[in-house]
Amino acid sequence: MNIVDRLLLKALPPAHHALFWQIVRYGVSGVFVTACQAAIYWTLATPVAMHPQAANAIAYVVAVGIGYVTHSLFTFRDQRGESGHAARGLRFVAVSLVSYALNALWVGLFVSWMGWPTWAPIPAMMFLTPGIVFILNRKWVFR
Repeated sequence: MNIVDRLLLKALPPAHHALFWQIVRYGVSGVFVTACQAAIYWTLATPVAMHPQAANAIAYVVAVGIGYVTHSLFTFRDQRGESGHAARGLRFVAVSLVSYALNALWVGLFVSWMGWPTWAPIPAMMFLTPGIVFILNRKWVFR
């Protein structure tokens, strides 16, 4: 454990150390999954010129698969609970639908309604949506 780790963990009560590392893992894997989704969305919406909502839907489906594997094996590896992959997978899909709805909201708001460029929803997709989804995954999917 390096000096930065010691200083960060010293500032937190011991009961929060596991949560801290879970948030770090979520950040790493979440950035990866979200970047994959955003790259697929932008590629389909801009160079391919697909309708932004269709591009978002395709990007969502790919990201759900990548996200379940990544979060199950890495982010929430210490918090799998007693339910099997089927039950956990169904809850993950339900939370992913919330994520999809939020991202569709960002696309609809920024691109369709405000007429901004197709990249405009990406910051909300990368920061707002993942924060909400972390809480839902931690409290409900991987409990």
